[in-house]
Amino acid sequence: MSDDSRSVPQGQLPSDDLHPPPMPVINLGHLTLEPGTRSGVVKDIAKACQDLGYFQVINHGISQSVMDGAFEAALDFFKLPSEIKEQFASDDLRQPVRYDTSSKDGISMSRAFIKHYAHPLSDWMQYWPEKPPTYREHMGNFSVEVRRVALQLMEAILEGLGLGKDYQHEKFQEGLQLMSVNCYPKESEGDVAIGLAPHSDYGFLTILLTSCRGLEVVDRNSNSWKVVQQLPHALHVHVGDYMEVLSNGRVKTVVHRALLNPEEERISIASILGFALHEKVSCAKELVDEQNPQKYNESSFNDFLDYLTSNMDNKDRNFLETIKM
Repeated sequence: MSDDSRSVPQGQLPSDDLHPPPMPVINLGHLTLEPGTRSGVVKDIAKACQDLGYFQVINHGISQSVMDGAFEAALDFFKLPSEIKEQFASDDLRQPVRYDTSSKDGISMSRAFIKHYAHPLSDWMQYWPEKPPTYREHMGNFSVEVRRVALQLMEAILEGLGLGKDYQHEKFQEGLQLMSVNCYPKESEGDVAIGLAPHSDYGFLTILLTSCRGLEVVDRNSNSWKVVQQLPHALHVHVGDYMEVLSNGRVKTVVHRALLNPEEERISIASILGFALHEKVSCAKELVDEQNPQKYNESSFNDFLDYLTSNMDNKDRNFLETIKM
């Protein structure tokens, strides 16, 4: 399995020398207040999605103890002996749990990761690592909470697009959640500074919990790399390929990368929201008209995995390009 839809050729990469302003920070708690306040937050989220494709959220309702537990579970897993971790190693992208440290995916340059499905939790947790002993409990608690946040954000984004917060409600409720738990080593002299090469994610939304700075996103307005700020108790959110498809191009997927931190090892826990394996994602018909014709063919996560499997050696692969009309 993979969360990575496309890599970006070197010639298309933005510059490093510009410093765009700080990214938006959304107080998610205001979504549950009176309609006027909620409407303002929905507009702020819609603007962030359409102008930038990324933002951060605070007051999201996930306790610090749950977030700390996820970090602890991740750290303890990556500290395990190699022979235990490598029980989950596989070249089969369809495995329910997959561990790797290599660059076989074409974009990993210096990271170890374990990826696993997380929804419904009762279906998938049985495949998760049993060691360390707290992994299933702590990562499970965080998975449930971060999915709640993702669904809350999706309702606001759909509302902001004019589709209504209940648009395709059942498909989102029954959809997949992929957890990608990553460990990046501390940068040392002679290392390649990039831990994960520029790419976009396949899903609708990616929500990231990170232990320290290292994530960068492309700022489309200045065509430069932008360092993601590390705010206390905040989560980073960016949109993926299927949000671009659903919105018929009104919202663009976000290219991002991970740099090694020169001061410490970095843990990054990503939760990616998608539809069920064979459920097709298509452009919302409400966003298609004569002035805005349909821009993408429909496709599923299963189609995406088929594409990755048949293009494992193509470092410039780009699934989104293959479904553009």
